[in-house]
Amino acid sequence: MDKIILHCDCNSFYASVEMVKDPSLRYVPMAVCGSERDRHGIVLAKNELAKQCGIKTAETVHSARKKCPSLVIVPPDHGDYIRYSRRINEIYYRFTDTVEPFGIDESWLDVTGSAAIFGGGYETAEKISNAVKKEIGVTLSIGVSFSKIYAKLGSDYKKPDAITVIDRSNYRDIVFPMDVENLLFVGGKTALKLKESGIRTIGDLASAGNEFLRELLGKNGEALGRYANGIDDGPVVSADMNPDRKSVSNGFTFSRDLVTPEEYRIAIEYLSDRIGTVLKREGMKCSTVSVNVKNVQLRDMTRQRALPAPTDLSKEIAEAACSVMSSFWSSDAPVRSITVSASNLIKASDVHEQIDFFSDGSDEKRRKIEVKERSVDDIKKRFGSGSLMRASELCSNFGIASSGSEKRKKKEKSGRR
Repeated sequence: MDKIILHCDCNSFYASVEMVKDPSLRYVPMAVCGSERDRHGIVLAKNELAKQCGIKTAETVHSARKKCPSLVIVPPDHGDYIRYSRRINEIYYRFTDTVEPFGIDESWLDVTGSAAIFGGGYETAEKISNAVKKEIGVTLSIGVSFSKIYAKLGSDYKKPDAITVIDRSNYRDIVFPMDVENLLFVGGKTALKLKESGIRTIGDLASAGNEFLRELLGKNGEALGRYANGIDDGPVVSADMNPDRKSVSNGFTFSRDLVTPEEYRIAIEYLSDRIGTVLKREGMKCSTVSVNVKNVQLRDMTRQRALPAPTDLSKEIAEAACSVMSSFWSSDAPVRSITVSASNLIKASDVHEQIDFFSDGSDEKRRKIEVKERSVDDIKKRFGSGSLMRASELCSNFGIASSGSEKRKKKEKSGRR
């Protein structure tokens, strides 16, 4: 049986949030932009009236002003965008517990197990769209399909405020005529190379053949050929998705490529936090930590390391993962996604820690870390996973600040009273 995957994309997210905050902005051409005093400031988002004036995302403010002298410019408020993103993701969690954010304004949802409750894939998407529109004031474009890649194409197919189903009966009619650049992971250079070889549409790519694509683009070419045909076994990644608990994994595809060791560290600490939370909640400890890194060409590498002692502490998992990554990944190589996994699990009750009467105090330090992490986990369980975040995560601009939202019904209800 096919999976039922949704890709939910908030329409003109920054601009939509600003129009919720100030409804008068709905009736004028408006754009969220960088500094107007800086000729290099760019348009981050715009409303429909600004779009009708020909204003495009990523063009300079100076250029946008030329097209529309009456354009109302609003400075970005990233703190508000993060808060709205969390609220929207909390709505997604009402329909499934498997949600994978893709930047601040997009998320994949695997509703295979829950869609029947809501009437089917399209009906589930419709209920989600209506809930977000009513409760938040933001519209969504949603793709419904049997793979993540096609669901993403579906959300891009019709905007704004639309639902597109791409299934086995119609994917050739909808997907194959699309420009090859529309396919996720086909960047500008790859698209140019494909078009120079006569591959202009996704349909061309789907029928090109593995041998030709491998010769043209290496392993990346084979992967893109599979994606063009809707063959994508990649799961919607959630920290809580492994019911067997043979391992606990948490991965993230970043809204932009990571390029510095500090960014790698921030991302790994974020991923490890959720793994530690799951392990402590399930009463398990891990003996091995592994890291999978995918670069911008979709090539990935995985390395693992045995731990000196089993652990359920996020801090120790993160330290091990950072050490693993630094051992095999070049510090200046861009990163598309990272997955941290904790495996070789054993019950915490089966781990007997020996007390060292001649220790240097590290045992006591470790106990303090454990108390701190359990306190943080309790707060997140009560108020939602986004209620506490590191300053480094909040200040990051590659998507993690908006992810990992869980239900915070008590807080939201009390806030609305």
